[in-house]
Amino acid sequence: MKAAVCYEFRKPLVVEEVAIDSPKKGEVKVRVAATAICHSDIHALIGELGPNLPLVAGHESAGYVEEVGENVTSVKPGDPVVVSLLISCGHCLQCVSGRPHMCEAKWPVESHLKNAKGQALGTMARVGSFAEYVIVDESQVVVVPKDMPIDRAALLACGVITGFGAVVNRARVGPLSSVVVMGVGGVGINAIQGAAYSGARPVIAVDTLDSKLDIAKSFGATHGVNAKDPDAIKKVQQLTSGRGADYVFVTVGVTAAIEQGLAMAGPRSMTVIVGLAGEKLTCMPMSFIRSEKILTGSFMGTTRLSMDVPKLVALYKSGGLKLDELITKRYPLGQINEAIESTIKGEALRNIIVF
Repeated sequence: MKAAVCYEFRKPLVVEEVAIDSPKKGEVKVRVAATAICHSDIHALIGELGPNLPLVAGHESAGYVEEVGENVTSVKPGDPVVVSLLISCGHCLQCVSGRPHMCEAKWPVESHLKNAKGQALGTMARVGSFAEYVIVDESQVVVVPKDMPIDRAALLACGVITGFGAVVNRARVGPLSSVVVMGVGGVGINAIQGAAYSGARPVIAVDTLDSKLDIAKSFGATHGVNAKDPDAIKKVQQLTSGRGADYVFVTVGVTAAIEQGLAMAGPRSMTVIVGLAGEKLTCMPMSFIRSEKILTGSFMGTTRLSMDVPKLVALYKSGGLKLDELITKRYPLGQINEAIESTIKGEALRNIIVF
């Protein structure tokens, strides 16, 4: 099969023939039909997440079950499935407490892929979907209806559940709450959808590009504020009766954005870190004591795959969730470097590789 392999950070991926194993006990082999370019992939490909090379990135995907290993019962060959990085044992404290996204099990690191030289290839987030096939744990896949467009289903593996879930599952935003979403990218736009779905108002999009603020309004934002505006914090306060927002979701991986988001948050508010920021955050404890603000995080939208993905599919099919509009352009695997470069430049909400 073909895969796009990273042999050197910050260099173009090499599309080449690689060998893949058969699924072992509890594993599923999936023929990838579509995989999105997520900013987490880019973080990995430039070395910010610390994976060993060579590496096959990609983790936001969907496809069709090709083969199943021993003891797999939830899927069968031919099933259309969403493939996620979320993996769960079903037995640890977090899993039995309804938090499988925080599974405590220790999963062995092993490779199912080898290049023509026999060299083992790592896979990002135990997926590695910049390839024609992947082998994942049974817990990482969830069946979707056969009439669900498979490229739109791929978006449910990461970007949608991370943004939408941060609002609906983690923060549990209520009607008429004021919400700020910082960063109008593939995750932020779905946080905006989640806020609109929850009945929040106002829903304020914050980004450095005015063009993205316009896009945000088509997904449910009521207002837009440019983060570079010297009066950005003041404008958010004016839109929230002078208090600041009830909820702030920081979906960009920049520490300065978290600091700005905290300043936009009002008393007894919740600021949720969603983006992968790699620098230390500096803040004054007294500001939390006097205002009783909460600063927290959200991992993968606090998602329970087997429950949340079917709900989102139903919401999409009823017209309550925009997925078609998230896809900027589709590319074949041979043009993956072009798709990645477009994403780095901020030209896309989601570029999709289709097979």
